Amino acid sequence: MTRIGLLSDTHGYFDERIAHHLRGCDEIWHAGDFGDAHVVDELLDLAPRFRGVYGNIDGTDVRRTQPLVQDFEIEGLRVLMTHIGGYPGHYAPAARPLLANARPGLFITGHSHILRVMPDARLGLLHLNPGAAGQHGFHQVRTLLRFGIDAGKVVDLQVVELGKRGH
Repeated sequence: MTRIGLLSDTHGYFDERIAHHLRGCDEIWHAGDFGDAHVVDELLDLAPRFRGVYGNIDGTDVRRTQPLVQDFEIEGLRVLMTHIGGYPGHYAPAARPLLANARPGLFITGHSHILRVMPDARLGLLHLNPGAAGQHGFHQVRTLLRFGIDAGKVVDLQVVELGKRGH
């Protein structure tokens, strides 16, 4: 089993609460809007493997090191991650051909600042959006997700609340 920490929309913010909840993960994934390359550097130090995608607010400092889309397989599960992707029944136009071509079992997005865990029976996938771990945006509570991937399945999914935005 591989233990994953998933966050998004840090918008340049990184604190000890984020680090505390991601320590011990085998991989950390960030679904875009880092806000600053120093967030990438902080996350790289927390786990043996890091995967991220750039978001709409990310500048060239982040875009030089993070792609628009990650498409990979881990523990027998095909994963597709992009920042602006929508969610089941409301996929972003740019995400639809990506989903059709990749046929992932797990689709990860950020951007909305809304935590979502939604199955899509039509496409046979699980959609995850970890909400927002940063201070900027309309969200009230900062969140991230932790879970495992074992034999092609997401297991032991946990929502982590990092506290109220602004605190």
